Parts: sequence; structure tokens; C-alpha cells
Amino acid sequence: MLHEIRVIFGDTDQMGVVYYANYLRYFESARAAYWRALGKSYKDLEDAGVALPVVEAHCNYRRPARYEDLLVVDVDVSEMRAASLRFAYRVLRGDELLADGHTRHAVIGTDGRPRALPELLRSTIPRVVGPPR
Repeated sequence: MLHEIRVIFGDTDQMGVVYYANYLRYFESARAAYWRALGKSYKDLEDAGVALPVVEAHCNYRRPARYEDLLVVDVDVSEMRAASLRFAYRVLRGDELLADGHTRHAVIGTDGRPRALPELLRSTIPRVVGPPR
């Protein structure tokens, strides 16, 4: 799934490049768009009694992004386990790879304990085929 983001001035550091931690915000924005593209939202997760806290995050920084760049974040679920999901990301400016990475999310219930991803949501996620192209 592809998600567009325009770099705003507040995303950049004193050197005029996107501050490294903002890539995690881009990942989050792409995850929310991913759920919306499937006809769901984080609200649906809450209604199903689950949350997906990030338990691992990794980003490889390849090239700098700058103010006003139009970025595309390619996001897919790259792994689905009984009680966790792994999202894989690629951040592109045109055909140029700027960053790639992943986040792993535990599936927890309202009591904060691990639980299985509800079938309603599991069946919504397209068949996992690996990291984004």
C-alpha cells in the first residue's frame, strides 16, 4: 500500500533535512493509511478489544529527505504471528529509496496482556508475502 507525505518545515532539522525520528512518524502515518485502505481504523482495533503497541522499531537511513519533498511510504504487513504483526516500510522520493525499516507490534487486550489478533481483523489483512518491493 502506498501513502504520500509532503515534508513540512517542522519535520526538518537545522541542516534542512528530515530529522531522523520523523521517519517513525511517517511509518505511523502509513500504518494508519494502511488500515483505512482496508476499510478499518485503529478505532476498529479498540472496538475489537485490542491494541497494537510498537515493541520494536528499526529504520535504515539511506538518503536525506528535505523540506517540500513529496515522499511515498510503501507499507505492508510482512509477518503475522498469533499475537504480533510486523510492518515493513520503504520511503521513496520518486524512484529513489531514502529509508526502509520495520515495526513489530504486540497484540494486547484491554487488560494489557498478549492475545490473538481477532479473526475479523486477521481476515482483513492481505496474504502476507514478505517485505515491500
